Amino acid sequence: MAVKNTLAASVQCKKGRLYAVIQIKENGKSKSVWRTLNLPEGSNKTKIQKAYREVVSNFEQEYTTMLARKDRSNADISIFEYMCAYLKRAEQELQLNTRRSYRNMIYGKIQLYFNKHPQITIENITPKDINKFYEYLFSDGVKANTVIHYHAILHRAFKQAFKDELIDSNPFDRIERPKKNKFQGENYTEAELVELLERSRTDPLYPAIMLAGGLGLRRSEALGIRWSRIDWEQKTVLLDTKIVESGEAGASPIPIEEMKNKSSRRTLPLPDPVYEMLLNEKEKQAVYKKMFKSSYSREFEDYVCVNQLGELMKPSYVTQHFSELLKRLGMRHIRFHDLRHTFASILIGNEVPLINVSSFLGHSDISTTANIYAHLDKAGKQVGADVITDIFKKK
Repeated sequence: MAVKNTLAASVQCKKGRLYAVIQIKENGKSKSVWRTLNLPEGSNKTKIQKAYREVVSNFEQEYTTMLARKDRSNADISIFEYMCAYLKRAEQELQLNTRRSYRNMIYGKIQLYFNKHPQITIENITPKDINKFYEYLFSDGVKANTVIHYHAILHRAFKQAFKDELIDSNPFDRIERPKKNKFQGENYTEAELVELLERSRTDPLYPAIMLAGGLGLRRSEALGIRWSRIDWEQKTVLLDTKIVESGEAGASPIPIEEMKNKSSRRTLPLPDPVYEMLLNEKEKQAVYKKMFKSSYSREFEDYVCVNQLGELMKPSYVTQHFSELLKRLGMRHIRFHDLRHTFASILIGNEVPLINVSSFLGHSDISTTANIYAHLDKAGKQVGADVITDIFKKK
């Protein structure tokens, strides 16, 4: 059941973008607080209402926290209260997915744990307190990689508290970061990838499968491929958009022209099979537009990965449907993201240098590629062995 917003607020437009304008009292006077809805003017009314309710509700949580700690010493506030204040300060610099992840952690297990330990404040928290919190997370079934995310946000927030001179030192500098779980995906062989692509041609997920397996794209990148970014003459595509879940049940996913990092925004050459798939998909979408007429969505007609009615595919749908497709085809189960690993493994297996693979995958640093795929670089290792062999032969 949705919680009714209690603060007076309205939707207003400014420079083509929509905002929730919320009225609060400060020192006995009314004050307007503007919060972006992350939507352009003219957006669907249902989307506007959902975004409006979420933004106002989130602000009310922050406002309640702010009132609760008013007139108290800055360093004498609870961990949860400080984390709320930190998120409010930092969220404008965070990407949507990161902002949502931070909010879930803060208003989830951080709030649950530290509200039961109100005696712990940002001023007196100790490494022992921190380790007990991590023990609580592990005992609650949280995986090591997720605990690392908690460590990262808390460390960053307390680093800011130190800069603001609220604390004398960062207690998170005095503990070891939780160990990361090493995960190795179940890659397909070249033969399995070719079989999958052949047998999934008639499936609605085929374009996304081809883009992930034939270009090594992340799920969000494959769904974000746009017709306007394809250079048909040069046979290249610019990756500058990703698709993320809206967070609202039943709502359409959200296109964001902001990639994971600078290296993720890249132009890639199109292999012939990918190029041919795109040509066929463009023709198919033209047929669907004529077939479904006004029922066909024009909002996302610049996107390659849409369903028969022109609606964007949700990332969660891709994951679920891909698993069901492999089961139906009787093929070995892998994750959708493992198509990207398969692509990289095939390149490395065919002696493509790691630096080229790194550039194709959009990794921020070649060390990332090396950490994931160095064990596959048999050709690179063999080069080193051959050099030593040649030296001793000369001797």
